[in-house]
Amino acid sequence: MNPRVAVVTFPGSLDDRDALRAVACMGGEPVSVWHQDTHLDGAGAVILPGGFSYGDYLRTGAIARFAPVMDAVRDHAEAGGPVLGICNGFQILCEAGLLPGALIRNKGMSYICRRVNIRVEDSSGNATKFVPGEVLQIPIKHGEGQFVALPEEMARLEGEGRIAFRYCAPDGRLDERFNPNGSAAAIAGVWNDGSNVLGMMPHPEHAVDPDLGPTGGQQVLQWLLTAARYRAEAGSTRWP
Repeated sequence: MNPRVAVVTFPGSLDDRDALRAVACMGGEPVSVWHQDTHLDGAGAVILPGGFSYGDYLRTGAIARFAPVMDAVRDHAEAGGPVLGICNGFQILCEAGLLPGALIRNKGMSYICRRVNIRVEDSSGNATKFVPGEVLQIPIKHGEGQFVALPEEMARLEGEGRIAFRYCAPDGRLDERFNPNGSAAAIAGVWNDGSNVLGMMPHPEHAVDPDLGPTGGQQVLQWLLTAARYRAEAGSTRWP
């Protein structure tokens, strides 16, 4: 059975259709969910896509966290269901308290749109289905993607293996020249403490079709589908 994946559309979302297509390309069953819905239509996984939810008024993701659908997303996440927040979706997850830290204006104070390389980190104990040290090429497009966190939060992220990806050179080296937005510790994505909620600034939904460019996003979407399939087949409330 193909896992059903809910892609939430907020007013201002602009990558929801791309996310729906990416799920289908990877063998999942995409389901469109509106921000005013109070359920996830039976989906086993959730994607909060990129864009400018509610026009990014106040702060990025600050209004979207109060959308009716977010209660269902929170319940899904707290029950161990896989959730992927991409760009604006990452910002929403941080605002909603489902992920630590915050995303602020890029260090260079300019919008960035280009392909970048991110290194998979050794998320000890996380069933990520990623290979530590692997370099994925995935595009970014954001003006507020600089990840920041309190010193104690940073220490916890490092100590608990909750850093999912770091910006890096093509060969995987960490070099500040390849940190496009000035994120602390070159962080491009993080996990929650249950390893079932992943937030990332790069856009994996734009990197699944080899006819259109790099395919580094395939591993990310495959994690989401594998996690949803595992929970459905095992009847487990947590992955794994």
